[in-house]
Amino acid sequence: MISVASQTYLELKNFPDISPEAFEAIRRIMKNARGINLDSYKDKCIKRRIAIRVRATNCIGAEEYCNLLLQDEEEIDRLLKVLTIHVSQFFRNPPMFTKLRQEIFPFLFSLPEINGTGGLHVWSVGCASGEEPYSVSLLLSHFFAPELERIGATILATDVDAAILDMAREGIYGEERLVEVSDELRREYFVERDGRYQVVPEVKSLVEFRQADLGHLDSFPECDLILCRNVFIYFERSQQEAILHRFADKLHPGGVLILGKSETLVGGARSRFQPICPVERIYRKV
Repeated sequence: MISVASQTYLELKNFPDISPEAFEAIRRIMKNARGINLDSYKDKCIKRRIAIRVRATNCIGAEEYCNLLLQDEEEIDRLLKVLTIHVSQFFRNPPMFTKLRQEIFPFLFSLPEINGTGGLHVWSVGCASGEEPYSVSLLLSHFFAPELERIGATILATDVDAAILDMAREGIYGEERLVEVSDELRREYFVERDGRYQVVPEVKSLVEFRQADLGHLDSFPECDLILCRNVFIYFERSQQEAILHRFADKLHPGGVLILGKSETLVGGARSRFQPICPVERIYRKV
C-alpha cells in the first residue's frame, strides 16, 4: 500500500520537480526490478516519496538518482520501503471488527453452502505486517470454531513488499500492536517471548501471504469477503472505480467488501454494491 507522510510536506515543498522522463524511468525500474506497478498511484504522492530518497542519497537530482537505482539493488529496496506503509495493529478500528463478528461472519457462513464454493474465502488487501489478516483469523478461530470445522476458511493476505511479508509470516509483534487484543485472546492465541508476542500456529494456518499489487487482479481467486482498508486513498479516482469493478467480479453473490473509514464507492461501481453499514464502509455485492 502506497503511503503519503504528511510530515514531510514542509521539508519537500521546495524540492525541484521530478521531470516526466526521470519519473517514467524510476517507475520502469521499480516494475522491472520488483514487479511494482506505480502507474495507477497519484503522481504527487509518489514524487514526494521519491524525493525523500533523492535527498537521503545526496543525489543532485532525479536523473542522478535513476542511475543510482540501476547500479544499487539495495537502494531499490530502500525506495520500496519508503513507498509502502506498514503501520498497523491488531483489530485496528474495533467497531468494524465488532460488526464483522456479530453480523458479517454469521451472514457469510451461509454463502459457501449456497454457492458450493467449499469454504469461506477472505482476501486482505495491503496486509502489511499481517495484523489485519491475523485479526480475522483470531475472530474465526475463537468465535466460529464449529463453522470452521464444518465449512472451513482461507485468508489470502497480499502486499507489495516482500520483506514485510516475511515479517508477517513470522507473526511476532510488540506490545504496542496488541493494545486492542483482549486478555482472553492474548492468553489463548499468543505466546510471549522476551516481551514480544508470537501468533500461535492455529491462527497462522488460516492465512496465506502473497506478494502482489492491485495491478494484477486477474490472478486472484474468487472470494466472499474483501478487506481493502486505507488503500484507495492513494489511487486516482478512475483507478479506484476500475478496482472496485474487479472486486465485484471476484466476490461471490452476496459477498462483502470493507473499505477504510475515509474511503467510499465511486462512479459506476456504486451500482454493484449495497451498503450494509455506511459508517464502517461495509458493502454487499448486489
